[in-house]
Amino acid sequence: MNDLIRHERQINQQLARYGVKFGIYKNGEFQERLFPFDAIPRVITAQEWSSLEKGLIQRVNALNLFLKDVYGEKRIIAGGVVPEDFVYRSPGYLPQCEGITPVKGVYSHISGIDLVKGKDGVWYILEDNLRIPSGASYPLIARELCRRCSPDTFRHNGVLDNRNYGQLLRRTMDSVNAGGINVVFTPGRYNAAYFEHSYLAEQAGAVLAEAGDLYVRDSALYYRSTHGDQRVGAIYRRVSDEYMDPLTFEPGSLIGIPNLMAAYRAGNVAVLNAFGNGVADDKGIYYFVPKMIRYYLNEEPILCNAPTYLPFYEEDRKYVLEHMDTLVVKDVAEAGGYGVVFGSKLTRQQLSDLKDTILAQPRRFIAQEVIDFQDLPIMDEGEQVERKADLRAFVLSGAEDTAVWPSGLTRFSRNPDSFIVNSSQGGGFKDTWILSH
Repeated sequence: MNDLIRHERQINQQLARYGVKFGIYKNGEFQERLFPFDAIPRVITAQEWSSLEKGLIQRVNALNLFLKDVYGEKRIIAGGVVPEDFVYRSPGYLPQCEGITPVKGVYSHISGIDLVKGKDGVWYILEDNLRIPSGASYPLIARELCRRCSPDTFRHNGVLDNRNYGQLLRRTMDSVNAGGINVVFTPGRYNAAYFEHSYLAEQAGAVLAEAGDLYVRDSALYYRSTHGDQRVGAIYRRVSDEYMDPLTFEPGSLIGIPNLMAAYRAGNVAVLNAFGNGVADDKGIYYFVPKMIRYYLNEEPILCNAPTYLPFYEEDRKYVLEHMDTLVVKDVAEAGGYGVVFGSKLTRQQLSDLKDTILAQPRRFIAQEVIDFQDLPIMDEGEQVERKADLRAFVLSGAEDTAVWPSGLTRFSRNPDSFIVNSSQGGGFKDTWILSH
């Protein structure tokens, strides 16, 4: 491990050359930043990973069943398990998807599930990302660079090989392919995550395509090729729902594919991830995922949610208003670490204002107990210090099965006083070692 630390600067220089960056909008301006890598890995034992793996598969399977139900029969709403209000008022719910079943019935093919490990040793799910979860390429390329710098480190530490992500992605795309080539759809090379789009296309043996490369004819999607136009059977999109088809969603979109929804509705192309998945990773819906597991699978949840309260319910609202100064409040419409407020850091006036806002818009917020999650060691200016860190696990669901990639994106805060680890908030990332024994 010391060998990796010695090579950390070299690895970060290589990552910069590869264009390992992310983009954020701040103060109305787009900013592109490098994503700093820390060479001290997170280590997860084989036994601990086995439990995490089972819990993640269980959770994603339940979420896929929820999506199929909520755009179909709506049994979970009729049964009173999830309130109708929480579904139809979700910003991620798309009425255009009503009655559409994706190819092979899979909705969330690539799920990014964010977890933290509490100081009590328990893993807690913080968030489900079922739309366009990013970040798999970062630990993938970082591991490759680490292996080049210090091959002996990986020969002698019993770390599971993570180079199979591209194979898992290809297998997932192949399993739902409606007949044709696999495509990774990118908004273009000026997108801050373009490195990831191109890298994953290469790893999965898929064609990297932009809007101008694709068109719909007779409710089928085609790729314009120098060897003749080719039918597309599966498209892994890295563009948000609202920009994907200007004839169905945002009419001003210049990065979408006109009539893609017609091909999708006809079952002639698999779209990874499916349109409308945002209704299942809404922070308000998060509260109900343990109930979904019991409802659809008749099983007890293996992994825990953070203790969560919904101001939508009178009893929860009363508790939140009385304990605001000890809770973390999240705006369900925000992402990337934005809209997260720690009550302990607010002034008396700010607490009062937030209470008024919650009373006026109770569906807009959730509140959670603050989990004192584990710190991990990082190198800071040549000195080893400890910082808060989470883990994004990647779960891939195809027509036959659901699998968890034996790796993950560990993100950490570089601020010693912050619980926010998101890259958009200035965090860095680590490799995640899953031990083989």
